[in-house]
Amino acid sequence: MLIRELSRKTSASVRSIRYYETKKLLIPKRLENGYREYDETAVERVKTIQLYISLGLNTDDIAQIIDCPTSMQSGRPLCKLVRKLYKAKLADVNSKIAILHQVQLRLQERIQDFEES
Repeated sequence: MLIRELSRKTSASVRSIRYYETKKLLIPKRLENGYREYDETAVERVKTIQLYISLGLNTDDIAQIIDCPTSMQSGRPLCKLVRKLYKAKLADVNSKIAILHQVQLRLQERIQDFEES
């Protein structure tokens, strides 16, 4: 299938698919006319990339784990590196939440200062 078809099947933009290719996350075949040709496995691969991006991983992280085998029952990755990346991302998210909570408290204090004046 051509890149537009892959885009349609995955809801990923053509631009995103090209970016995944530059990051070596997707490697299409090239037709004689230079067009990219993807097989059906590319659909699942793009969806996997999108899942990892939705979890906050960047493409460098994804490149490390994209070929990790998954459980047949759950579809979950079996590599320990995936768990390590998930834990690191969760720690990062929790840190950002704590920072935002502090900002929230300070803003509430400032607002309250105006209301008491």
